[in-house]
This record gives sequence, C-alpha cells and structure tokens, in this order.
Amino acid sequence: MVCFSYSPTVLFADGDMDELDEGFYSRQLYVLGHDAMRRMKEANVLVAGMRGLGVEIAKNVILAGVRSVTVQDEGVTEWCDLASQFYLRESHLGQNRSVCCCPQLSQLNSYVRVHSHCGPLEENFLFGFQVVVLTNSTLLEQQRVGTFCHSHNIKFIVADTKGLCGQLFCDFGEDFTVTDCNGEPPITAMIDKITKENPGIVTCVEEHNLRGVSSVTFSGVFGMVELNSNGPVAIQVLNGFSFSICDTSGFHEYERGGVVTEVKDSATFAFKPLDVAIKEALVNGDMFVMKDNAKMQEHQTLHLAFQALHEFVKDTRRLPAAGSKVDADKLVTLATRLKVASGLDEMDENMVRKLAMVARGDLAPVNAFIGGLAAQEVIKACSGKFTPLHQWMYFHALECLPEAAKVEEQLLAIGCRYDGQIAVFGSDFQEKLGKQRYFLVGAGAIGCELLKNFALIGLGAGEGGHITVTDMDSIEKSNLNRQFLFKPQDIGRQKANVAAEAARQMNPDMNITAHQNRLGTESESVYGHSFFRNLDGVAAALDNYEARVYLDGCCVAYKKPMLEGGTLGTKGSTVVVVPHVTESYGPTSSGGEHAIPLCTLKNFPHRIEHTLQWARDQFEGLFKHSAENVNQYSSDSGFLSHTMERGPAEELEVLESISSSLGEQRPRSWPDCVSWARRRWETLYNNDIRQLLHCFPPDSVTSSGLPFWMDMKRCPHPLTFDPNNTTHMDYVVAAANLYGQIYGIEGTRDCAAIRAALEEVHVPEFTPKSSVKIHVTDEEMKGEEAKDVGKQRNRFVFVQDDDSNFHMDYIVAASNLRAENYDIPTTDKHKSKLIAGRIMPAIATTTAAIAGLMCLELYKLVQGHRRIESYRSSFLNLAIQTYSLFIPMCCVCRQLAGKEYSLWDDFLVQGKRGDGEEMTLGELLKHIKETYNLEITGLFYGPALLYSAGPCHSNRLQQKYDIPSSLSVVFRCWTSTEGRGDYDIIM
Repeated sequence: MVCFSYSPTVLFADGDMDELDEGFYSRQLYVLGHDAMRRMKEANVLVAGMRGLGVEIAKNVILAGVRSVTVQDEGVTEWCDLASQFYLRESHLGQNRSVCCCPQLSQLNSYVRVHSHCGPLEENFLFGFQVVVLTNSTLLEQQRVGTFCHSHNIKFIVADTKGLCGQLFCDFGEDFTVTDCNGEPPITAMIDKITKENPGIVTCVEEHNLRGVSSVTFSGVFGMVELNSNGPVAIQVLNGFSFSICDTSGFHEYERGGVVTEVKDSATFAFKPLDVAIKEALVNGDMFVMKDNAKMQEHQTLHLAFQALHEFVKDTRRLPAAGSKVDADKLVTLATRLKVASGLDEMDENMVRKLAMVARGDLAPVNAFIGGLAAQEVIKACSGKFTPLHQWMYFHALECLPEAAKVEEQLLAIGCRYDGQIAVFGSDFQEKLGKQRYFLVGAGAIGCELLKNFALIGLGAGEGGHITVTDMDSIEKSNLNRQFLFKPQDIGRQKANVAAEAARQMNPDMNITAHQNRLGTESESVYGHSFFRNLDGVAAALDNYEARVYLDGCCVAYKKPMLEGGTLGTKGSTVVVVPHVTESYGPTSSGGEHAIPLCTLKNFPHRIEHTLQWARDQFEGLFKHSAENVNQYSSDSGFLSHTMERGPAEELEVLESISSSLGEQRPRSWPDCVSWARRRWETLYNNDIRQLLHCFPPDSVTSSGLPFWMDMKRCPHPLTFDPNNTTHMDYVVAAANLYGQIYGIEGTRDCAAIRAALEEVHVPEFTPKSSVKIHVTDEEMKGEEAKDVGKQRNRFVFVQDDDSNFHMDYIVAASNLRAENYDIPTTDKHKSKLIAGRIMPAIATTTAAIAGLMCLELYKLVQGHRRIESYRSSFLNLAIQTYSLFIPMCCVCRQLAGKEYSLWDDFLVQGKRGDGEEMTLGELLKHIKETYNLEITGLFYGPALLYSAGPCHSNRLQQKYDIPSSLSVVFRCWTSTEGRGDYDIIM
C-alpha cells in the first residue's frame, strides 16, 4: 500500500485552519450557512476511482471545504482517460491516476488536506472516513464496501457513468437527520394584530405564505411581549392572512409591530444497504427520483441495464464493444433474465441496447453532471443540510446519439485523447468538433466549467476551429471557491486570460483567444457582422439578464445557436436556442429588478431590505456623488454649465454639495470628521424622525378616519445617541473614516480615541418645522423623482468583500439604526452583504452540473439535429432532488400573405446598387411589397424607430440615426396579432 499526502501552505488565513474564511467561502456560505459549513469541515471524505467522474467529484468536494479528501485508484492512466480526466496529461500515460492528479487537486482549496492512496480499499483503511464514494467500481466491490459502511455508520455513495448514461446511489444509514430540507430562507411575515384569547389569532399585513409551516418565532412585538421570548410557537393556518397560536388570554394587550419567522423542521431518513436496495428498487418505486410513470419505466430499465452490465463484465472481463450489436443482444438477454426474476412486466429493450453500444464511452459532460450531483450528496452527508437522494437516481442523454447509427469501425479507439468520446460518436464527429468556431461570453463559474468541457471534448481544437472567450472582470478571492481554473496567485489578473491559459494546459491543441470586452452596443465594432458570420455557435455564461437578452438578439439576427445556463445556489437552469427550431431566449417580462417605491425608502420602510437599500443610497450620496462632484468641479471647466442643464432641483443639490465640501464645512482634521459623523447621526436617526412624527403624530388619522400608522406604515421613534451602544459607535467610526478618506485625512478604529473626540462635539438643537411637507405616496413624490432617481438607479458598485474599507461597516450600521427607528428586526453583516451587495449565492456542484447539461446540447448542435424532440432545456434544484429536463418551446410561426414567418426569418435586400446609389426608404417599402406582398408597418434600427406607418407617426426616416452603408441589409420579420409584419433592421 502506497500513500501520498499533500497539505499545501495556507495562503489566506492568519489564524486557525478551523476558522471559516468568509472571503474565500463567501458565495457558498449563502447557500449552506455557517452551521452546515462548520459541520462539513469536520468530515474526512474518500473518493475512489480517479477517472473523469472521480476527479469531478473530488474537485467539487474539495472546493466545498471538508476537512480532508483522499483520492484512491489502483489503475494507471490510459488514452481513454484523457477524454474526461482534466488533470491527466499525455505525460501521465502508464502512471497511477490518483498520484498524478493529487498535486493539482491540492491547489484548489488550501483549507482542505488532500491525500492519495494507491492501494486497495481495506476495512482498516475505510475506518478513517465519514463519507466513502465509489466510482468505476465492480458490483462485488460496491456490495463489500457498502455493507461495511452501513454497519459502521459511514455514509456511502456509488456514482457511475457509462457513455451517455449515469447512475447514483446513496446510503446514509438507518437514522440520518436533516436540519433543513430545502435550504430556503425562513419565511417571515409582518404582524398587523394579535387577539387576546384562546387560541390567539395572528393577522398579518400581507399574505404570509406559511401553509405547511408547523411553528414560528416572534420578534419585535410591542405590548404582547411574552411572545418575543416564548421560543417556537405552534401554529394552525386559518387563511392566507391569519393563523392561530397558543392561549394568549393571559398575555398583555398587543400594541404594535412584530415579525413572525418560520422555524425550519428537521427530518429523519432511513436508508437500506446496497445489497437490499438493489432488489427493492425494482418493486419499490419510492426508491427512485423522478417518479412519474414514464420516468419510472426509464429508471427501472436503466437499473436492470446497469446490473446486467456488471454481469456482462463479470462474464467477459470487459465492457460491451462500442457499437457491437452482438454484445448489445447479450446485454438485453442478461437484463431480460433479471426482469423476469424481479417480476417486472416491462423493459425498454431499445434503451438497453443503446446503453450497451455506448458503455465504453467516457464523456466529460456526463461526468460533469453526475459528478456535480454526487458531490452535492457528499455535502449533504457531511452537513446534514438539504434533502438527500433516497436512494437511486438514473440519468441518460441517449437523444444525443447520431440520427444515423455508426458502424463499429467508426467507433474504434485510435490511441488519442478523444478515444472515450469516439467510442460514442465516432471519429468523423470528433473531426467536426475540432473545426467548430464558438464564442463563449463570460469566464466566471459556468464559463470555467464550460472551458474545461470544451478542452476535454476537443471543441475548436482542430484545423480551422477556434474559441473566443470574453470577460471584462478580474479575479477576486471570492471567485476561487467555485471558479476552479483560478488559483490564489491569479488574483488581480483578467479572468478570460487565465481561463484560456488553463484550458490550453488541459488540451494543448486548443485554439483559443481571450478578450476583455463587455458585450454590448459599445463592442459592436468587435462583435459585429463579420465576427458572428464566422461562428458556429455561442455559449452564454453571463450573470445578468440584460446581457443575455442582448446576446440572444445577436444570435437571432445572425441565426446562430445559443447555449445558455445560469445558477442560483442549488438551483440551475439551461436553455438551448436553435435557429428555425426553438424560440429565442427573450426578452421576457421576468427580467430586471423590482424597484422599491421611493416613499417606502424615504419615510415608510417595513423590511430590512428597505433599510439596506436606504443605507446604500446614503453611502452613495455622501461618499461617492459628493466626491465626484468636487473632482469634476475642480478638473472640468464645463462642469457648472452642464450642471445648470439638469434642472433647478438637481442643480441646487450639486452646488450645495460642492459648497459644503470646499467651504467652511470642509474638515481640516480627524476630529472634524468625527464631528461631522456625529452630527450626521443626529440628523438621520433623531431629527428626521422627529420631523416625520411632527407631520404625522402616532395618533394621526387619514381623511377616511383610519389610523395613518397602520398596515405597512410602521410608526417610527427617534433614537438617542449612546457612545456605549455598539451600533451607534459603528456608524460614527465608519462614517468618519469614509468622510476622512474623501479629503485624505487618516482615520482610526480606536473607539476610545473616537469617544474622546465625541465629547468635544457640539450637536445643534433641532426643532421640527410645520412648514415641511412629507410625501406619503410615490405620486406625490413625482416632483422629487428627478432629483432622487439618479441616486437610486445609478448604483455605485462598492467593494463589499473588503472588510477593511468601511463600506459594509457603514451600510450595516446605517441600516440597522434605521431598522431600530422603525422596529424592524436587524440583521448581521453576512446577510447585509447578501442583500446590499446583490450577491448571487453559488456553489461549485450546481455549476458543474449545469455546464455538463449545456455541453450535452452542444453535441446535438454540432451534429445538426433538426428535430426539436432531440433537444432539452432544464431546471434543477439539487437541494430537494428536483431534476426537470424538458423539450424547449418551438418557434412560433404566423401566416402572412400566404406564407409562414417566424422570428428567424429575414429578407436580404441589395442596399447599394451597382451604380453606387443606395436604396431609398420608398424603394425599400416598394421592394418588400412587390417581392413578398407585405406592408411594412414599423422599421427599427436596434431600439430606434426609423419609420412607422401607424396613425401617431408621420412616415419619415429618422435622420439623426447614422445608418452605415452595406452591400446587404438584413430585415428581421416580427409578426403582430393583427397579421401585419413589423421589421427590425440589422446592418
């Protein structure tokens, strides 16, 4: 037995390895939470089998952050391994797989100890692990190790892939407790009133969404304060707005305020050992995931086929030959024998036959998908969070197969890195893959996973092939937890450059170019007609809706297929867009953010999200906009004239800001900064609230006689500054330091020194004014909107991941103080970062699975599949075992002038004649009418209206839009419900 250990130097932490590095695990912590992460850091995990699937699982588990991972393999590197094992190189041929890949695995996460084991899986060795994962293993070994693990309460997972098919099995023991089954944030609801009776009735301000919830906790209740310290309270939902609780007749009268929060229920699962589960799976459908009837038959067929494969290998000491009809017939016979013995009525023989023909294949996309799912089960086993697989899952992508079957000779291994893929698709398809020219937009988490898969499958790695990847961002520490192509030494470098270099290391034949351009109208000179014309397809790995829609529009205009994928924590989705076959990606009404009403932000917040947005707006106004105005005033001679064009309200605000910044209020020393921060505190949390209550006292009523302060209008109360209050001091410390930074004054975090400075601060007396008008609705605020909208929409991307820059310190303190004004439960820095920083929770397992599914669709696109039934879009939620793969929507066609048109149709027009004269608008309208018998009702260049035949517009060409000359003009046809054609002009 030979073992190697790798314990790399910790590059991030100055303290204990057991402490969670929130900078590194930032995005994953929003998926798992601190408690689950701490439990996971106690686990030692064994991953056996270091071919493509095993290394995928190991990679994801190491990134997740367990205590240690040991990779085991007794075999040596072969050519077929290079098709999916991204840490093996040609130089490793003949060497032990686990030893070869261990050094690179150890670089993924310096907090995880990585070991290599070359010997067999003996029982004494297995005792050292809390989770054991087997890949590329025989049934006999699975049963032996599974029995041992079950009897010693070691969590046991089997993962396997055969060509386009995959298998997953979990056994977490007979008494496995899950603390949070779905991982969703606890449901909260604002309280409107609580009755004093038995049982007490709680009515909420809005619909509470508490159906299915068994208990809640109360916080911030005034009057009936007993509920705040009563612990979890059982509830019975009465309707969408109310529920009953315990006997409240002995409590104080309810006065106001309060929030109820869901208490997450735990659940216990009992698992059967593998040898029992193999037999019961055929008669107990509850042991499969995806339990609708069609999927059930598929699962049972694949279950029989995988068991028959083990019998086949046991008899022949090999897998079925690629494309062999003889071996396929033998596997069908073995599977049929198992079916009869199990008493099943049906089995899909064609599926068994196809599995036999691809079983020798080893495909990176399938390993990425199954590997992502398997690693997520490891995380569940270690953390006790999310619903585990109970107990079998099977997957296939047999629709990827060529529409015309390959002969055996085309599937033979040729001694190259793609042999595992050639065994499924043939050598001619491999050559076609190499010639592809693809555009990858985004080199973040999904982009890294896609580039890994592109390198392994050989996309663009042949003569004439090419990959262009663009990403304008640079690498940050928080990226390293899931963007596995990046290492600590890469921090600060451009993502696209580093990702391209890493892909080239995986496959030296890769033809790849890295760009740092943002995709949009500003880069159309780079990504225009000539660029898209030479592409075979596009992959979108973007993190915002607007960019996806723009890229989708380009793909429609240039008739290029698009693969799109996105993740949010354990959730993920993929979309495949195929010209003339499917609908496009968008735009849809679901995109964009929901803006918080201005009056809610300024005067009537009732959720922590409102106070955090208000705090962020304060941050931008105080420390960004004012500094920008001063800098522009000092450096731009035309600044004042531009300011006067903005309107009187904004002009006055800007000039007052400059006057205060450069005049007598300019700080000269650090005590001046402390004084400013203290006076600012008084204005925001005492004076402004007193003014609001002066205009609308607590007992105010509306014109209808109803209380003014009711429902979502929470009556605030002013705060009194207390230097011994941590939150009060946090605000002053952060605000004073940020204010000092604007003027180059060095600050400090020394609270004792700051308290001493505060003793010298004079806070002016304040008297509320009756002349002040406070707006109650957004309608009333329309006059102020021009002044405020810039602050609200022109967001400053502050650096929320840098704990030394005071940005988040200010946001958290400012938000929690305002929440205290309005009796809103406060939140910690971690959650505040999530909301104020608009952070997208992310985890490597979901990313890997989504990228795998995208590349399975890529196989179909490259082959040129035209049947929509061959394609799959998807939605996953790894937390609750939701895996939905579905046929995408077909493109909608409309009848116009006796012919069908869809969004993919266009018209080629000779824009410039032989004599050099360009076609006029009138000639264009006439040409479309005479050639296609269509009337143009609208003509656009991008979003710009060039011509409209509607009653509200004169028939004119908008001269202010500069339309470039071109040999041809492409018109994209859009149809309307009235049966008329609208046209979008694309040059």
